Amino acid sequence: MSDLSYSDRLSALRAVLVEQGLDGFVVPHADAHQNEFLPPDAERLAWLTGFNGSAGVAVVLRDQAAIFVDGRYTLQVRDQVDEALYSFHHLVEEPVAGWLGAVLPKGARLGFDPWLHTHAQKERLEQAVVAAGAEFVPVASNPLDSVWPDQPAPPAVPVVPHEARFAGRPSAEKRADLSASLRESGLDAVVLTQPDSIAWLLNVRGGDVDHTPLPLSFAIVHAEQDLDWFVAPEKLSDELRAHLGTGVAVQAPEAFGAGLDGLAGKRVWACPDSAATWVFDRLSGANTQLSRGADPVTMSKAVKNETELAGSRAAHIRDGAALVGFLHWLSINAPGEGIDELSAAEKLAAFRAPGEHFRGLSFETISGSGPNGAIVHYRVTPETNRKLGAGELYLVDSGAQYLDGTTDVTRTVAIGAPSSEMRDRFTRVFKGHIALATLRFPLGTTGGHIDVLARQALWKAGLDYDHGTGHGVGSYLGVHEGPHRISKVGASTPLQPGMIVSNEPGFYKEGAYGIRIENLIAVTEATEIAGGERAMLGFETLTLAPIDRRLVDMALLTDEEQTWVDAYHMRVRNEIGPLVDGAAREWLTAVTGPLGV
Repeated sequence: MSDLSYSDRLSALRAVLVEQGLDGFVVPHADAHQNEFLPPDAERLAWLTGFNGSAGVAVVLRDQAAIFVDGRYTLQVRDQVDEALYSFHHLVEEPVAGWLGAVLPKGARLGFDPWLHTHAQKERLEQAVVAAGAEFVPVASNPLDSVWPDQPAPPAVPVVPHEARFAGRPSAEKRADLSASLRESGLDAVVLTQPDSIAWLLNVRGGDVDHTPLPLSFAIVHAEQDLDWFVAPEKLSDELRAHLGTGVAVQAPEAFGAGLDGLAGKRVWACPDSAATWVFDRLSGANTQLSRGADPVTMSKAVKNETELAGSRAAHIRDGAALVGFLHWLSINAPGEGIDELSAAEKLAAFRAPGEHFRGLSFETISGSGPNGAIVHYRVTPETNRKLGAGELYLVDSGAQYLDGTTDVTRTVAIGAPSSEMRDRFTRVFKGHIALATLRFPLGTTGGHIDVLARQALWKAGLDYDHGTGHGVGSYLGVHEGPHRISKVGASTPLQPGMIVSNEPGFYKEGAYGIRIENLIAVTEATEIAGGERAMLGFETLTLAPIDRRLVDMALLTDEEQTWVDAYHMRVRNEIGPLVDGAAREWLTAVTGPLGV
């Protein structure tokens, strides 16, 4: 990392903008594929500002600069970014477009990198810029790259096959289905820019970004069933090429533009919400007949097949055993002289590492003690690290990547005796969690329809949390996967059997503590309801790990809720108990007993 101060970095960027005749520049947390986790060479926002969250945008003008983050990062951004250099804004409540419309002077030229903005994002920002009497200017090369002296080289990690025993379906079958849907829609080709879609379609995995086994690449799938894959050839072994079989033509990424040009006059599908505006500009320049729609692989990937679901169940059992080992260790050692956020996160990773099919963490563990737990996506560093103190809450949100599944689980643990307020807030969060876990709902229900159920007990006390309640999860792919989610906003995709989604309501008291209870759940066809007139769906809980009963206020739970908790804990005890050693098994038996006993 460069030793330039953040003030120097900002000044250097402004100097380049002046040279290029620009009055400002937009710096999103993004790469050319709109990945959540970025390769090191694409971490421009972090290098420029110091903010390392997974969602954010900075706008640098000649006389001011601003940074926009969502509700998960409103506390983190103030810890990481110099308020003398940037003003802070909520990405949803104070969107970038609105701010630009208010501050851009007429005649200003605001630059942007067309590789780092989707077509839809570009259109929204351009509308605001033009309305302000300014110009939104695409740049041929990102000016920030010219001032980042030690910018890492692009990643080049080998691509490996993802075996059919984990994928469940051969790649050729998936590609044939996609090509058939193109023909049925009267289309000649679809352009894929999301690496997870391409990895799922080709049954391959890689390692170009942290925590998600992705090879960075682009693809063009043709209605005739052949596929052009634009990926660095040095990443591919002879074994991988044999795995691809016939019908996949490998080309270097530099040939992607020419590949788009080759679609001239054809009817082409591209996703405006995931493909870079550069792609749309190139397709328009080639005079293609553009059809705009969601990435067609996204839904197929989201609905897991039986092999993927079985793999997820198996992965969660192994992951649960690791988590039980850690929680037992924590019960013995915390609070203790050497137990802090960093050492606890390292210990949890050590419990997971020996597990069968383990391939790494699915995200950087959120290990937050006391007030740090109130930072929703807190990342512990040597500077912020604090000990687990008696009378505090410890929030640990973690997950792993296994060849047969991806996990994500959060537990909130009392270190010593919790306060009555902590128990009240925890139980209200828990009631919301149980409400979703036990829900039955008709076909066509979206995550937006059911989000309120997770919040109702908090709302009754005048409380809430500023993040979504659930996100989709991949199969040895992204820990955050669309298109489905459970949220107040942007959750319009109907839930379908086979989808995996998180159930994670929370509560955060700034400067004091954070609470989150997260299990992964799979959408299933519900058992028939006596007297019912419609087919119903429900959820199967996949995550298996005890929930801290010391934090439960029994007076707030209904009989039905207590019954669910006891049944869940019995299942955890029966399925995880045989996988842990004697002392941990005894502890597990004790902490999964019936409530109130």
